[in-house]
Amino acid sequence: MEVGEATYHMTYPAAADALTDEEDFARDERLPYWAELWPSAVALARYVSKEELAGRCVVELGCGIGLPSLAARARGAVVTATDHYQAALDFARYNARANLGELELQTLLLDWLAPETEGLEKAFDLILAADVLYESRNVPALTTLIPTLLAPGGEVLLADPRRKDTPIFLEKMRNKGFRSTTEEHVVSSGGRKVVVLVHQLRC
Repeated sequence: MEVGEATYHMTYPAAADALTDEEDFARDERLPYWAELWPSAVALARYVSKEELAGRCVVELGCGIGLPSLAARARGAVVTATDHYQAALDFARYNARANLGELELQTLLLDWLAPETEGLEKAFDLILAADVLYESRNVPALTTLIPTLLAPGGEVLLADPRRKDTPIFLEKMRNKGFRSTTEEHVVSSGGRKVVVLVHQLRC
């Protein structure tokens, strides 16, 4: 995958559907969205690859196989990649070793719907999130979680393929004092062009 001047060789499961956990789905309809390389992750990684991130503390919410986290780590950030699934974190760490060598990628299990944030409060200068608003319930969860994690003066980069709940999320964030700007990116995926909007939010 071409990201700026770098090429990343990403490993991910061949059949994401085969990873569906029946207990997880029966409990709260969770699906293994982490197991694919989504266009929003590509757009976010390309955006991040142009940023000067040396020494900044960065967290990715819903990292999946980790491409935006890798791009941030390559730019000198101290990165914590988070996901609800341990398997996603395993793939993210593997991809970091395969592409970044000795540059370490920290990982952490984090459930947005019931987050354990002790020790993470106001810890991050930059929050990354790629295509995280695929379910309506994620809007209140993330509008609550993000301000908890973001350090004063920090920013949020949200890459989104125009999900229907994204305007609601942005409005809720504006009500919390955040200002937003948006850039449009086009990503080739599966023989088609996908428009991804990268929203930058600052408080």
